Amino acid sequence: MIKKSPLILMVAFLFSVVLHLTLFGLWLRYKFPTPPKTDDVLLVQLQKQERPTPIERNQPQVATQDAPPAPTAEEWAFASQYTLKNSKGYRHAWGKQVRSMMGIAVEGPDQGQVRFRIEIAPNGSITSVETLWKTSDKAEALARKAIYSMPPPPPTPTGKPLIFEKTISFSPFANDDTPFYGDDCLPDPPFFTNPFAWDGKSPQKIKPSAPTEKLSPEALAECLKQLPRDSIESITAHNQRQLDQWRSGNLNRKK
Repeated sequence: MIKKSPLILMVAFLFSVVLHLTLFGLWLRYKFPTPPKTDDVLLVQLQKQERPTPIERNQPQVATQDAPPAPTAEEWAFASQYTLKNSKGYRHAWGKQVRSMMGIAVEGPDQGQVRFRIEIAPNGSITSVETLWKTSDKAEALARKAIYSMPPPPPTPTGKPLIFEKTISFSPFANDDTPFYGDDCLPDPPFFTNPFAWDGKSPQKIKPSAPTEKLSPEALAECLKQLPRDSIESITAHNQRQLDQWRSGNLNRKK
């Protein structure tokens, strides 16, 4: 037999010991893994909290609408002299001033409309404010606060008390209500009355409708002098109101 030197036996023995210790250490690491550090766990938790959940990512955006700018000095100057259609320009400027002071309209339970019956003294001061109906308590509260804190408007165009009804829309989906003045010199259509109405006492007869009042050429010429040049915004708003009024829900219905 070939005898091995003591040096070779010693090297082989040490190599065997190192190999077994290495394997034993790997087995211990596999069997008893080292827990992560506290700082690492806290960092992972914070990162998970910052990530938005799928529900948050899919939430719809809330619609908003900024308040319109207050009427300019030129708008008030025109409104204070426009007497047609129950001071149409003055009524619009007044409502625009109120809405401009109500702030941003946000989609949600506070959005809605409120309709007032307003009486304004000849000097422009508020005489009475009556709520006719409302769909939002918030809209009514903001509108009333604006009405009683708005800057003093100019005197009424006719020099008489101005009485009118006005709807204030506090909604992100409200349309532009810029008035259209082009038809203001046309006579108002007569109010409908039932020609067959009978009180049960007087002789029965058909009551003819009241004829439409027409302006004389001189009065028409004087009226036309007050008409302003309608803006693109007013024409667009007028067309949109006509479309909303006469559009039928039965049209373009998918079969």
